[in-house]
Amino acid sequence: MPLVLPLLLAVLLFCLGVYGVLARRNAITMLMSFELMLNAVNLNLVAFDAWRLDGLATGQTLAVFVITLAAAEIGLGLAIVLLLFRGHGHVDADLARDLREQPELQENEL
Repeated sequence: MPLVLPLLLAVLLFCLGVYGVLARRNAITMLMSFELMLNAVNLNLVAFDAWRLDGLATGQTLAVFVITLAAAEIGLGLAIVLLLFRGHGHVDADLARDLREQPELQENEL
C-alpha cells in the first residue's frame, strides 16, 4: 500500500479534530476532538514505521506512548467534566470561565 493513503486519512482525522476543538464548546466534544488528533498522530507514526522497514518498530513504540498519554488525558478530562457538571449543571467551555482563580484582595484594598 502506498504511503499517501494513510497520510491522507491522518490529515482528514487531524482536520476534523481541529475543527471540533475550535468550533464546538461542549467539553466532551472537545475531548473527543483531542482524541481524533492523537489518533491521527498514531496513524502517521505507524505508517512511517511500516514504510521505513528498519525492524526497530520505533513508530509503533511511540504510538504506544501516545495511546498511554491519551488514556491519561481522557481520564483527567472526564474527571474535570464531571466536576463541572456537578457544580454548574453544564459542560459548556465558554460558560466555565468562572472557574479561574480570582486574585486575592489585599487588606489595604478592602
